[in-house]
Amino acid sequence: MDFAMSAKGQDYHKRLTEFMVEHVLPAEKSYDEYREEKGRKDFTVPPVVEELKKIAKSQGLWNLFLPSVSGLTNLEYAPLAEISGWSTEIAPEAINCAAPDTGNMETLHLFATEEQRKQWLEPLLAGEIRSAFSMTEPAVASSDARNIQTEIVRDGDHYVINGRKWWTSGANDPRCKLLIVMGRTNPEAASHQQQSMILVPSDTPGVNILRSTSVFGWQDQHGHAEIVYDNVRVPATNLLAEEGMGFAIAQARLGPGRIHHCMRAIGVAERALALMVDRVQNRIAFGKPLAEQGMVQHAIALSRNEIDQARMLCHKAAWVIDQHGNKAAHGLVSQIKAVAPQMACNVIDRAIQTHGAAGVSDDTVLAKMYGWQRAMRIFDGPDEVHLRTIARHELGAEKSPLAAAVTPK
Repeated sequence: MDFAMSAKGQDYHKRLTEFMVEHVLPAEKSYDEYREEKGRKDFTVPPVVEELKKIAKSQGLWNLFLPSVSGLTNLEYAPLAEISGWSTEIAPEAINCAAPDTGNMETLHLFATEEQRKQWLEPLLAGEIRSAFSMTEPAVASSDARNIQTEIVRDGDHYVINGRKWWTSGANDPRCKLLIVMGRTNPEAASHQQQSMILVPSDTPGVNILRSTSVFGWQDQHGHAEIVYDNVRVPATNLLAEEGMGFAIAQARLGPGRIHHCMRAIGVAERALALMVDRVQNRIAFGKPLAEQGMVQHAIALSRNEIDQARMLCHKAAWVIDQHGNKAAHGLVSQIKAVAPQMACNVIDRAIQTHGAAGVSDDTVLAKMYGWQRAMRIFDGPDEVHLRTIARHELGAEKSPLAAAVTPK
């Protein structure tokens, strides 16, 4: 395995770093001021984001996540996604690499008809609209997608949708024009073939957005919508692929999405570590800089080790996807999904501790960063589900010659 950056990757890395330093990071103040002025129930995008999108597009820093469009491998994209993680609220969208749009664009790229791609994928790739993925339900344990109860019933040339979803991230944003909804089309089929996915324009009658759920008291600009689908009627041609393929599409969609989140989490942790290092070098306690305290040095060293370990595992998973496909990397993606958010939480927590009271306030970015990374241990599959997957891989693996030699016959 060779994780060295290609010449193309190095070029993108240099240009994206410059874009972040010159444009994105300085824009955070304007972004925060706009959101504070508008209030937590306003989901309009701060104008600075649209300005950044224009700059990114003009510099060729656009749609980097999709290999068929950017020409970048997953391994080449990993350090770029990490850079965007230094400003997770702004940078991913500024380069059109933000969830849930990335997962939805990948889904449309893989499973949509030409007509569906023209109507939805093209404007998403252009950054003209946004979208949401509507799978999780409040009434069931949605970590097992087979539990989903929303009904999608065929009625002549249409499907009728009834159900309640929540955590439909992005749906509160007025630019969200498309909902990809997962529901049950055939309750009598085998458990993995009961679900389907369907494209629902957000302005369809019967789509009732009730609220946006907060994360540790913080409202995402795009919102995490709770939605009631009340006799929502859409053409049968809006079905993605075929009936019964919902579970398979979900797995194909979530694989790359999970690793993209992990790539960004490494950037989040790097920012937290940078803030911690700066803080302890400039803060005096008990007559000397915090940086000279043994416990502080221990926290910094642990953080560096954990970040670098997570990065290597993330790059390995990306390399396997590139070389052997998503299915071959399934276990590795579960590994990094269980490792990266926990690692980021660990590093951010140490940074908060070194900042004292400032660390838990909105005067620093640390509290908000922690909230999102802690939530990431739940979305796209909770830690426990991924740990179970890892254990099953290990238990089902063929013994190596060394393992066979040391185990009882």
